[in-house]
Amino acid sequence: MPLKTYGVLSARAVDTRREGASHTPHYQIHLTDDQGTHYRAAVNVLSQEQPSELLYLVADDFRHPLTARLEDLSSGWNTLPSGPGGPNLDFVRGNLFDPAGMRSLPPDVAGPDNDLADLLDHYVQRAVADPAARLYVFGSRFGPEPGVKDKVFGFLPGNGVHDVHMNQGNSHRFRGDDGVWQDGGFLLRFPGQSRWVGIFLAFQSQSWHTDDTTGHTLEHVDGTRPTPAVRPVRIVAALVDPAGPAPGAETVTLLNASADPVDLTGWRVVGRLGHGAPVQAAGPLAPGACLTVPLGAEARLGDHGGELSLLDAAGLKVHGVSYTAEQVREGWTVVF
Repeated sequence: MPLKTYGVLSARAVDTRREGASHTPHYQIHLTDDQGTHYRAAVNVLSQEQPSELLYLVADDFRHPLTARLEDLSSGWNTLPSGPGGPNLDFVRGNLFDPAGMRSLPPDVAGPDNDLADLLDHYVQRAVADPAARLYVFGSRFGPEPGVKDKVFGFLPGNGVHDVHMNQGNSHRFRGDDGVWQDGGFLLRFPGQSRWVGIFLAFQSQSWHTDDTTGHTLEHVDGTRPTPAVRPVRIVAALVDPAGPAPGAETVTLLNASADPVDLTGWRVVGRLGHGAPVQAAGPLAPGACLTVPLGAEARLGDHGGELSLLDAAGLKVHGVSYTAEQVREGWTVVF
């Protein structure tokens, strides 16, 4: 079953706490919303399974259509309905970042700037020091717990967010938490700098090819985190807003970056909601060659930002990109 209470907390960070010596250490964040309600975000920095070090990626200048979906959320906890229609996170389908860029770090070791807690502290302390900064913490809610003080910061009642990490493709032990469009993570918004920072965490034991309904690891499929070397065909451009009256002839351009021809029979280009267009090619795509894929009425690109994914004949994701409204200009091609 998926997480019971998935959503996003919009609040201000006011304090932090590290748990370096704990059996299951977390980086703890104390937050308050505009109504004065207190929350604790418990962020894992160590896995209970091997390899124990978490994978992380920090997008220091995060640009994605997700940020526009967050700006109108109410301060405090926002429960998010399942599916791609809202600002939900999905590390596999949402094209939030390139998984190949993730790295592992130990949870807490002696010395400065050399562990995951140090990295999180670098960004969260900036938010604590900036009264205008806001955190958007995605995960599963716990509490409120009437009459029970928070075990870390002592506020009453205990209340907060956990599962602030990838929540699909789990091993059998944690398979019950699997789901789609329910991954955890957190974004920091610094209005004075017009900047968003995205921080995304995953366990090394998780699979990156998951069932589109359950989020379970796909059997008999290599779920290893993708690397550039195993993605020969990728999306390199999209004509989002063709010149002239709408609807125009929108297209997506693919590149075979490998040294071998690639058969694209049965491949598709799809958007966030799963609507797409078939990749029609006269034959295998030659090494170094590009192919322009026309998009039909069911695969219209949005001028206000969107996500595009390339799926192979088995429905497995090969590559994905995103674009924001600021990148869209009439008659111009968005280059990824």
